[in-house]
Amino acid sequence: MNRLYRLIRFSLLAVLLIPALAVAEPGSQHPTITHHQLALKLLPDSHQLIATDELTIAGGSPGQELAFSLASSLRLERIEDVTFCQDRCESAAPIAFDRSGSSGQPEPQRIILKQPPANRANGSVRLKFSYHGVIDDPPRDPRHLRFVTASDTSGHIGPEGVYLSSESQWYPDLDDSLATYDVTIRVPDGWAAVTQGTPQSDPARWIVFTKSEALTLVANRFVVKTRAWQAQSGQAIQLATYLFPDEAALADEYLDASAKYLDAYIPLLGPYPFSQFAVVENFFSSGLGMPSFTLLGSRVIKRHYTQPYALGHEIVHSWIGNGVFNRVSHGNWVEGLTTYLSNYYYHELTGDEAQAREQKRLMLLGYSVYVRQGDDYPLGKFVQKRDEKDNAIGYQKSAMVFHLLRQEIGEAAFWRALKQIPERYLGAVADWKDLERVFQEAAGRDLRWFFAQWVERAGAPELELSGLRVQPVHGTSGQAGTIAAAVHVAQRGVPYRVPVDLEFVLAGGRSQPVRIQMVGTQQDVIVPLTERPLAVRLDPDYHLFRRVVRSDMAPMLNLYVTDAVRTVVLPPAAPSDQPGPFGEIVQRIVAQEAAKPGAQRTTVLQPGAEDSHVPEGSLLVLGNPRENPIASQALRYCGDHVSLTDNGFSVGRRMFEGPTMALLASCRRDDYPGSVVTFLYGVTPQALSRVARLLFFYGWQSYVVFHEGAVTARGDWEDTMITEVRFETD
Repeated sequence: MNRLYRLIRFSLLAVLLIPALAVAEPGSQHPTITHHQLALKLLPDSHQLIATDELTIAGGSPGQELAFSLASSLRLERIEDVTFCQDRCESAAPIAFDRSGSSGQPEPQRIILKQPPANRANGSVRLKFSYHGVIDDPPRDPRHLRFVTASDTSGHIGPEGVYLSSESQWYPDLDDSLATYDVTIRVPDGWAAVTQGTPQSDPARWIVFTKSEALTLVANRFVVKTRAWQAQSGQAIQLATYLFPDEAALADEYLDASAKYLDAYIPLLGPYPFSQFAVVENFFSSGLGMPSFTLLGSRVIKRHYTQPYALGHEIVHSWIGNGVFNRVSHGNWVEGLTTYLSNYYYHELTGDEAQAREQKRLMLLGYSVYVRQGDDYPLGKFVQKRDEKDNAIGYQKSAMVFHLLRQEIGEAAFWRALKQIPERYLGAVADWKDLERVFQEAAGRDLRWFFAQWVERAGAPELELSGLRVQPVHGTSGQAGTIAAAVHVAQRGVPYRVPVDLEFVLAGGRSQPVRIQMVGTQQDVIVPLTERPLAVRLDPDYHLFRRVVRSDMAPMLNLYVTDAVRTVVLPPAAPSDQPGPFGEIVQRIVAQEAAKPGAQRTTVLQPGAEDSHVPEGSLLVLGNPRENPIASQALRYCGDHVSLTDNGFSVGRRMFEGPTMALLASCRRDDYPGSVVTFLYGVTPQALSRVARLLFFYGWQSYVVFHEGAVTARGDWEDTMITEVRFETD
């Protein structure tokens, strides 16, 4: 995974080709690189990089040891001291250096030398590195079944494209350096390169005026389209797309969407931190945000990746993560805040209340499905996303924590504090303690308890609702408005201090909401009403982050995926000349499960005709249930939800017919609470060819209906996440 990018905001003087350097007395600070002047030549056909890097070092002392990192596949030809040179240096002094690490090893080599004397006029040292070599780590597709990740590569130069990131170690670097860059990139005819910063009139040259921890560079046969654009705030920003010829027609769609999101977030977060935002197509699977551009794989580009959770998310990262960045050793708050502002808040901002509510519901589901009891860790310990559990904690729980913080301190204080984060920390590091300070100052009160509870403590509240009853109000004679409804709210385990929304359901579709502040394990709530309630609901709009037990979730594929006991039930073997659509699914399951302990692996079952015993736990049934005794028995769990016909199937009361139709449906197993039976069925094998490849990306609904591989209907059999207690008369 790329390192987080670190940026320093410059004044207008930063438009000089080489930014001015602060004068530093020798030995006054740890030596760091403040500027790279790179000249590159990329040779994709031979995977080669030929480069010089004239770098400027501030701090340190003459004779101090400097240890630069550089990819082990690159050969360093020479280092020259150009500290006292002006424009050109015909007789630069060579610098002696040693290497540690061997060529061809995955770890970067260390280039070790003694720091030469600094130029006393500015306290800096300038060294010129000349080097060349091969960077050839072809991207490898991930083997995850149900989790979107980028292809795995440390860097690649090849005919299909160029990708050089911090992991490539493609230029010499000193630890903890924040540098600006002046880069000239020579590529073959018909190619274009893109990196961070501002392109110059010479398309081969880019200048990064803001300091960054790392530089990412990509190149390919791009069709480039730019648009000079002015935000509603008046800020001028150049928008750009770098797309392959087959997708070039999508340029305006991405430019329009970029403008829409920038206009939405500039009022919330302040001026956009860069001069350009570009959407760049990648030759392998990726969804990466870098300062001033986002790098998206071709399959993503083709899918019109302009949604708030997609392109909107990457644009918010311009401020949060690529403008203000976090210290990895102190946790990662940027993904949660970015998720809150893009995946959820954009819908609220634009008035789409239904989708805003749905995003909160999915956040609760994601955490409750993928984070098992006892398998949690505090939000403050989240660093990066490696699996579904990390995603549920670092993105989804974190987003909901910001939603709770907004409710705790109020609208004005929350949005004021949010805008202060980039105002104070743009180009610098901020961690959870810094955020606590900012929100505390905006609220004008102590919030230590909030951050201790939600950031430093693992877990989530578990609430129970019971005992709805009515009682007379003492001192009244039964006039209107004197009925009191009482209900009992309880928390399991160590209690949280939380706001709890209750909705009392009245006759005629009316309701009365009430919010309580719960601090203990038990609380009786008494609410005056004008009439007897029919029922009371807990947290109907999902404003509270909480754990939902598996038996309260609608049946879905992801309950199969996360069950401790899982079985794949295969269809009868297809003839060798008629391969079925399930081979890839089974291969991926077997490959991924092979790394797990035997007791945790999925059982793959191809029963004989005489075997009709349904295994315990959750089942994934592939193929026509009528052709498999076990599957036929398992179908009974669906009751009236699903029925099959000779030419189709019905879902609920709706019929779907024809050879292009396919169905993914999950039904609850009452004999094993929290377990499900999931069916993947196609009227014909051809109807399943596209569905099977993406099966595990459709895991959040009880049923999904496909026509020619595209979703045509989806939904849940029931929504039991909202706890409801009904009033029962004597």
